[in-house]
Amino acid sequence: MRFEKGRKSATRRHIIDVASKCMRRDGISATGIAGIMGEAGLTKGAFSPHFDSKDTLVREALARALADQQHRLEEDQLKGLDLEGAIRRYLNYAHLEDPGDGCPSAALLPEIAHQPQNTREDYEKALESYVGTLAALLPGADSAANHRRARAVFALMVGTLQFARAIPDAAKAQQTLDGGIEAALHLARVP
Repeated sequence: MRFEKGRKSATRRHIIDVASKCMRRDGISATGIAGIMGEAGLTKGAFSPHFDSKDTLVREALARALADQQHRLEEDQLKGLDLEGAIRRYLNYAHLEDPGDGCPSAALLPEIAHQPQNTREDYEKALESYVGTLAALLPGADSAANHRRARAVFALMVGTLQFARAIPDAAKAQQTLDGGIEAALHLARVP
């Protein structure tokens, strides 16, 4: 049976998108190939023509999630979103409740540290790009100092979101997010 041109690449993109969501929602280790393929509406046997290993899929799914996060921040920036808006958009309750569509760093950071070198190198490149976009939102001249502060602001945001997700009490989780917003804004000010 012949398929229309581009179907294989579209199926591959679909698998990557589903895997990215599943991994952010459930974790890399807890996400199996059979589960990903089932959620994608495909059989487990359809995995092999697209990927040589789960590691390859993890790398591509992580890259897709990071690229999507970068794209959203850039779009928001073009619409006039300032640094405070970016921080508030990140540290909100909807993001807390939806890790599958959220930040891959907040969902997967401990597991990313255990991935192969090439996956961690790709993560680092994407992280630097995102941090660079955040740095451009900081007050003052664009500089190495702004880049360092933007990295610290993002680290604070990621940690705050992880911490808030671990708190079962919704009111206390929201207080944690609010405290993170306050701390991130304080850190972002020109020293």
